[in-house]
Amino acid sequence: MSRNYSLPIVALTLLSIGAVACGSAAAQAPATQGQAQPRWSHQDWPSGHYKVVEGWPKPLPDTRHSHDGWTWGSFGGVYAESPDRIWVAMRGELPLPKDAAPWTPYGALNPSRGNSNGNSDGLTATCQPEAKRGWERRFEHSIIVFDRQGNLVDEWPHLDKLFSQLPCGRGPHQIKISPYDKEKHVWIIDDQLHMIYRFTYDGKLVHSKGQLGVRGRGPNTFDRPTDIAWLPDGTYFITDGYGGKRVVKYDANDNFIMDWGDAPKDPRNPGPNEWNTVHSIAISADRRLFVVDRGHARMQVFDENGKFLDMWPLKSPSWPANQPTLFVNHFIDDKGFIWVGDAPTSRILKFDLNGNFLYSWGAPGGQAGRLNCSHGITTDQLGNLYLADCFAGRLQKFEPIAGADPDKIAGQILRTWDTWKRP
Repeated sequence: MSRNYSLPIVALTLLSIGAVACGSAAAQAPATQGQAQPRWSHQDWPSGHYKVVEGWPKPLPDTRHSHDGWTWGSFGGVYAESPDRIWVAMRGELPLPKDAAPWTPYGALNPSRGNSNGNSDGLTATCQPEAKRGWERRFEHSIIVFDRQGNLVDEWPHLDKLFSQLPCGRGPHQIKISPYDKEKHVWIIDDQLHMIYRFTYDGKLVHSKGQLGVRGRGPNTFDRPTDIAWLPDGTYFITDGYGGKRVVKYDANDNFIMDWGDAPKDPRNPGPNEWNTVHSIAISADRRLFVVDRGHARMQVFDENGKFLDMWPLKSPSWPANQPTLFVNHFIDDKGFIWVGDAPTSRILKFDLNGNFLYSWGAPGGQAGRLNCSHGITTDQLGNLYLADCFAGRLQKFEPIAGADPDKIAGQILRTWDTWKRP
């Protein structure tokens, strides 16, 4: 099986330009008649075959409290139920420096304040002491929903206290709805407090897993869990996670079935079933589990019973040693392709299910349409792509451009309950 591991840092692709033969009556006729052959003479860089929708989402309303001097926080996850129901998990709002323009994302501040940060001031992501940075987030708007114009259409303020419990609460890591659940329960994972929650569609808590603030490895304890994926019968898998080094399987009635994985015996040569950070999981149509082993920069593949099937590197062996990678989220579309977000190279990458790299787009920067940390990735029924950028502190919507190559546009996420109709 041939695999191309060489991943270009920036793809500058010029598509073919139609040749026009000078002096030929046949060649000149189309131009004379206003029927010149279409050409693709512009570059794919930096946003590929998408264009960013500037000004989406709109600023949050000041109905519950003023946002004067405050802006978006660190975004953990985004899930497109439909073009008019985009669910978002945010880790609190951040204070703007004096004289900064309203609603400036942290990734666009000049001078920079660094990455958007949902941790309490003076604490790391693992709740360890660190030097004070001098500013603190306020925990508001943790779970919010936007429509296609970027208007806030729903919010769950009753959960703000749940996710912000000090000293370690920093907010939700991921938000999803099972593609097989007609009742559309909303699942939220809190990595910092080691909890998994299931809510009704209108926000009532109906099930939780984990012990609040307690790290562990058991049927009902976790060590910074990160993501979730389902089988058609309701069986689900939790990636656990930053600290847990395992995948956990539960049946449709929330009963523990099994787990697998551990830390590497030899960190310099990690083998199958050995993990650094088990960060993202997706399941293919043939029921294979594709799990991003983020810290080892690789994909591991299993069957639904935890049997190891395959793995491949997500970092090119030809890269210099000082070139980092941090693959933060992925999904498998309805065409059977894997789309992955990489933070250090600021790109979205496309793979087939055999691990062959096919295409990428993206570039770093504070401008709209640039990327930093695509911690959440989803698509809606109109082909729009949504990215939750945790480092830059912004949520972005990308629309396919006119004449976009379908092979360079991410396909649909699975929704077997989908009743949405195009207006």
